Amino acid sequence: MVPGAAHPALLALLALLGAVLPGPGGAKTSVQPLNAIILQGGSVKVNCSTSCDQPTKLGIETDLTKKEVGHGKNWKSFELSDVQKDSIPMCYSFCDGSQLAAQMNITVYFLPTADPHLDAPRVLEVGTRWLVNCTLDGLFPASEAEVYLALGDHRPNLTVTYSDDSVLAQAWVMGNVEDEGTHNLKCEVNLGDQSRRSLEDVTVYSFPAPSLTLSEPEVSEGTTVNVECKAQAGAVVTLDGAPAGPSGPRAQLQLNVSAEYNGHSFFCSARLDVAGQVLHKNQTRELRVLYGPRLNERDCLGNWTWQEGSQQTLRCEPWGNPLPELKCNRKKDRASLPIGDLRPVKREMEGTYQCRATSPRGEVTREVVINVIYHQDNLAIIIPVATVFILATVSTAAYIYNYQRKIQKYELQKAQKAQEEAAMKLNTPATPP
Repeated sequence: MVPGAAHPALLALLALLGAVLPGPGGAKTSVQPLNAIILQGGSVKVNCSTSCDQPTKLGIETDLTKKEVGHGKNWKSFELSDVQKDSIPMCYSFCDGSQLAAQMNITVYFLPTADPHLDAPRVLEVGTRWLVNCTLDGLFPASEAEVYLALGDHRPNLTVTYSDDSVLAQAWVMGNVEDEGTHNLKCEVNLGDQSRRSLEDVTVYSFPAPSLTLSEPEVSEGTTVNVECKAQAGAVVTLDGAPAGPSGPRAQLQLNVSAEYNGHSFFCSARLDVAGQVLHKNQTRELRVLYGPRLNERDCLGNWTWQEGSQQTLRCEPWGNPLPELKCNRKKDRASLPIGDLRPVKREMEGTYQCRATSPRGEVTREVVINVIYHQDNLAIIIPVATVFILATVSTAAYIYNYQRKIQKYELQKAQKAQEEAAMKLNTPATPP
């Protein structure tokens, strides 16, 4: 069997024996290069040589397309072309009847024509950082790829993850004040003698929040307050409530504050255009307004009417800054009015109360009337009514009886007097003529 037709397994065995058992006089077969990494479909030159000092047969065993491109006394050079997959070509020689062999490794790599996908910010604020991803798919062997990432002159530390046919490189890029401006962010992937790269423009900028100031953060009602919002040059600010005017980095507002402004938040927004992106920064400030107590119908209803035994809530809440203290006492006996949950309502709560709200800034009073509707016990009502009726009936009967007796006595006395007068007339002698 000619060497070119030898079975790959047999050739591998022969190469192993040739490497372990040198030929006569220590002769050897050598191959250069021992390892080659080439682009899929590409070619590689292989040099086979021998140290045998006798005329010998020298060649290369491979299933790749081969072509002899040079030779000498003890060497030959071959070009292996259209390499589509990994291969192990073997150089062989015969020296004094012994076969000697040496093998090489060809690793095939490939890239698609696409460039790496670069996931990066278009703008980067000073003092912040961003995780940049650079990904390239469709390369083999991915583990042999080298990745290079840089922002301007800075090369951040990379974390590279490999899979069968892709590579992912990640790095944190920082926004440094000395790097303000636009820079190239470059990601490059190298495999063999092939390279793919992507470029993105990244603008490093500085944009602090606007300054929002109040002439006084705490004032009495009726005081004039000045509000100012200011941002860096190039920014445009908007201040809520400020009169319309030319756009710019400064806006002002002046107002005479009332109690309703207590706790009011003034809002200022700054807008800056960076590399075609509109960025916003905001600022708020709260105003405290001091004013005396308030206690009106909305906060404390003046008249309450409840059913005895019901569940009710009495609301009477003054307001002011500072918050007033509230005390309510019944006018007739100074009893305290229970504020809040009344469970249950009792008739003893009924009455007119004086509520007084006081604070260091003054006091205010309000009258609150509590009415309680309740049902009296029926027996307690019937007995007094019956008693009155009986007494009235007896009194009436006694009056009628006494009145009739008086009439009868009067009539009897009248009749008796008439009889006496008649008798006197009979007993009186007649006057002579």
